[in-house]
Amino acid sequence: MENIYMQYKNLLFTLAYQLTGSVADAEDVVQDVFLKVKALDLNLEYMAEPKAYLCRMTVNRCRDMHKSARKRREQYFGEWLPEPISTAGDELFESVAREELLSYAMLVLLERLSSAERTVFVLREALDFDYQAIAELIDKSESNCRKLFSRARSKMGIINDETFLKLEAESEQWVHRFLSVLERGNVDGVISMLHKNVVLVSDGGGKANAAVHPIVSRDYVVRFLFGLSGKKPLYEQGMQVELKIINGQTGLTIHSNDGLTTVVLMHVERNLIQNIYFIRNPDKLLHI
Repeated sequence: MENIYMQYKNLLFTLAYQLTGSVADAEDVVQDVFLKVKALDLNLEYMAEPKAYLCRMTVNRCRDMHKSARKRREQYFGEWLPEPISTAGDELFESVAREELLSYAMLVLLERLSSAERTVFVLREALDFDYQAIAELIDKSESNCRKLFSRARSKMGIINDETFLKLEAESEQWVHRFLSVLERGNVDGVISMLHKNVVLVSDGGGKANAAVHPIVSRDYVVRFLFGLSGKKPLYEQGMQVELKIINGQTGLTIHSNDGLTTVVLMHVERNLIQNIYFIRNPDKLLHI
């Protein structure tokens, strides 16, 4: 049993995290799956397809969790964003077929999908399952799975594989440049890095100050950013900003004297920021 756990725990966590957008929920799913295996006294080492069996259990558990999560999000204060996770030197996501699928922007896009669409997309794109395996895993026909996959890509705005290239992780140098112009109070410098229709989403969950609604357009986002930074650099306000690898991309962490307060992640296309995500809910900063 321990050998099976060590062999598949990272794969199952990756699957559960991509399906739920929550580190805590993903950990609970993996634990529940192996507890159920133990309770049923299943000897997976002698099973022909233990990977498929465990993935099926994981998908089913995530589907159950999705129903309750949807109700919680309806009552959530302000905007809801997925929970970020530190991925520097982490082997948790070694089973992901394409690194772009780890990006925070991709995790946000997955929220547009139904449970079935999300499951098929993650199994196909992130974990490289073929349609026959997916069909057997979720009890649908291959034809139905192909339709779900096509619908998922359409909802996410993925026209072809070139779209994935637009989700490549921002370089450390690029993020450092953005931070530098912001801290220097260089308004023109910040404007030059923002798309005219940039959208900033902030998630405080009612537990930290955050914009209740998305902030749309370059002018309003610039006002918001400089309203946060003020006239003084952040370090002169008792805050420390660091670059860190989060969800496979370079992000920013902001610390006050009380500890980590904010994670900032960006989605960049053609050297312009399309989306900025501020995660401030303390419950979502536990794995950074």
